[in-house]
Amino acid sequence: MFLKRKPSSESASSTNPHVPCICIAAWIATAICALLIPLFRIFPSFADFFNRYISQPLRLFFGLLTSVFPFSLAEMMLILSPVLLVLLIVFGIRKHSRTWKSAGMYLLKIFSAVLVFFILFVSNFAAGYYGAPLNDARKLDLDRQKSSAEDLYQTALHLVENINRETENIAFEDKDFSIMPYRLSGMNRHLLNAYDTFCREHNFIGHFYSRVKPVLLSEAMSYTHITGVYSYFTGEANLNVNFPDYTLPFTAAHELAHQRGIAREDEANFIAYLICISSDDAYIRYSGYLNMYEYVANALWKADRDLYYEVRNMLAPAVRYEMIAYSNFFDKYRDSVAGEISGTVNDLYLKGNGTEGTRSYGLVVDLAVAYDKKMNP
Repeated sequence: MFLKRKPSSESASSTNPHVPCICIAAWIATAICALLIPLFRIFPSFADFFNRYISQPLRLFFGLLTSVFPFSLAEMMLILSPVLLVLLIVFGIRKHSRTWKSAGMYLLKIFSAVLVFFILFVSNFAAGYYGAPLNDARKLDLDRQKSSAEDLYQTALHLVENINRETENIAFEDKDFSIMPYRLSGMNRHLLNAYDTFCREHNFIGHFYSRVKPVLLSEAMSYTHITGVYSYFTGEANLNVNFPDYTLPFTAAHELAHQRGIAREDEANFIAYLICISSDDAYIRYSGYLNMYEYVANALWKADRDLYYEVRNMLAPAVRYEMIAYSNFFDKYRDSVAGEISGTVNDLYLKGNGTEGTRSYGLVVDLAVAYDKKMNP
């Protein structure tokens, strides 16, 4: 009688590959997430509920989990992605190229892994695009209207008054940029303190400890014209530290707003402004006022250039030098191909989530004008 050995589990699985349960779970979760998006669009109240009670705890978990790393985990993943891609190809050829069925199953597993990014986007962040707007009575209760030239002029005047006042408490290089008087950790601490106060007064936004992550490849990132980015799959607020000091607090506050569920770009800009100007630190306040002035002044320049020049001439000389220095700094990156590509991709992404694309960043001026009218009736 012959003794026959049973095939090992390894050889059996290679000849009869089966779909792992984790892949099936990913497909089910993807289907659920695909159904959630139209529900967010139809029911803004449901989107707000989901954003606050489901997405917020998930963002908190990811934010706390990755805050232990002083570097950006998302950036490391991006840098290492070519190596990972090569390893996946080599491993696939060696282990899964014996039969078409085995190769197909391997590709199916990779596709299931990629679906995780979509699942995390919907569960962690997407609802923020479809909730009630920030000016809603349940949130900031602002009368948001299309801004006239006179509206922009009055708002710009008040911003200039505040900018000039703050310049008395900050240092400037000679006819050049202002100087942030602390490191990134100090800036982070001031912003979190301001968020603490704001979030106690407004329950539509959550707060927790997190740190802004400096991007190691900030110089290269500058060619894409990206000053900061929130990575929803790691929960990190990432900051391009190559840009001038006065831009950093406002940009960091913007990315921290995304981390707390404010998805629309104009609204993240406005929350960043409110956070900065409520800070107990003069440089943080200066960053908030000056960055918002740039948005309002740009809109005023398009609406009425005479009024624009009238307001601009009221700026303190040190501030005008700072703005000239920024224009000179940005000349190096202004016409880069990478900037055009990233702008197009970002525009498509934002439009795909129901906003007006990259134009939505500038729509913050209508919120700023509404807020100014409320504060200065």
